[in-house]
Amino acid sequence: MSSRIRLEYFTKNDYDQLIGWLDNERDLVNWTGFMFSFPLTYTSLDWYLEESNAHEEATVFIYKAIEISTGETVGHISLGGLSRKNRAARISRVWIGREHRGQGYCQDMITEVSRIGFEELGLHRIALGVFSFNQAAIHCYKKAGYKIEGESRDSLRYKDEWWSMTDMAMLEDEWRATCS
Repeated sequence: MSSRIRLEYFTKNDYDQLIGWLDNERDLVNWTGFMFSFPLTYTSLDWYLEESNAHEEATVFIYKAIEISTGETVGHISLGGLSRKNRAARISRVWIGREHRGQGYCQDMITEVSRIGFEELGLHRIALGVFSFNQAAIHCYKKAGYKIEGESRDSLRYKDEWWSMTDMAMLEDEWRATCS
């Protein structure tokens, strides 16, 4: 399975770009619920990176997506909530830079993080949640092989709006089927 992107660990050197991408409160809430306060800061990103990636007991892997041919960072994604006992994890905090949207990078990122989860980490299940109004993301996740499992209605209140969450997942046998 060929990809136009590679995932590398997100580091402190990537903070400014992510902060620039998430330059308004609505985008920040869409990216992470209310996990971070607006505006995004170095301090909150330091907390986000704590005990992630190469740390021996890491339960979250945080990546930047790099377009192979240009070396340009086009997105951000994490694979967290890792349960080694249950062989399960959750994709979260998926973001494509505005200037890179509509070019298929989301599907590339989802496919690559799924490959890492299923092939490198030996997972059985990878889940994700996406706000139901984000139909472009839902379409992307479906194209990558994720199935809708349900909806958590009115699960987040942003100002005067209620946002529902669409729950999706893929199992290891479904992953293998996409690879053949």
